[in-house]
Amino acid sequence: MNDPSAAKREQVRVALYAHFARTGTAPTPADLAAGTGLAHPEIRDALAALHEHRDLVLDTQNRDRILMAHPFAAIPLGFSVMGTSTLWWGGCAWDSFAIPHLLHDEPDVLVATRCPACDTPHAWVVGRAAPPAGDQVANFLTPVPRIWNDVVHSCANQRLFCSAACVETWLENTGQTPGYVMDLATLWRLASDWYRGRMESGYIRRDPASATAYFAQVGLHGKFWGLPG
Repeated sequence: MNDPSAAKREQVRVALYAHFARTGTAPTPADLAAGTGLAHPEIRDALAALHEHRDLVLDTQNRDRILMAHPFAAIPLGFSVMGTSTLWWGGCAWDSFAIPHLLHDEPDVLVATRCPACDTPHAWVVGRAAPPAGDQVANFLTPVPRIWNDVVHSCANQRLFCSAACVETWLENTGQTPGYVMDLATLWRLASDWYRGRMESGYIRRDPASATAYFAQVGLHGKFWGLPG
């Protein structure tokens, strides 16, 4: 990495992920300056570049405020994720199930949410060995090619429901267009390896071809995921 600005950006990215993992909260520019030794203008430039590169999501009204750095979130979007001693907001069903796969010091986590249709509470112990048991289903509202058009809205609508019947009830009540429904095992497979290496320096996000290959590998299908049929 010969570009000094790229090196600083990566330094900030790794530092902010470490802060999220350790504390469950988003770092401020002051936190990042203290942790990296970079000046505040350098931190802000790095955050803006990371936002443009889709490595994090900044608040449009306050560019010093980090809303999301997948799979971590600084705002409640329907899920809590409890580790041994840390509580995180899960950004969505996908991200909540991904956190234990990313944090290898956590043997498992407790993911909790409520069904958006009937408000029934649900909780699962999610680890790395096998998917949790349960008949609940995940509903993803926004097709993958459009997720980043409004990523906060997209993530807020990747939710877990009691059943496909509850998904249908919610769609009727809200007037939303049907999305993609999957069982817990498929959700767990999707989450299990998606963020591999994201905590480490030198991480490279998946390109469209490798992303669609991964989706097919974990059992997803159709144009919703950018796949045939």
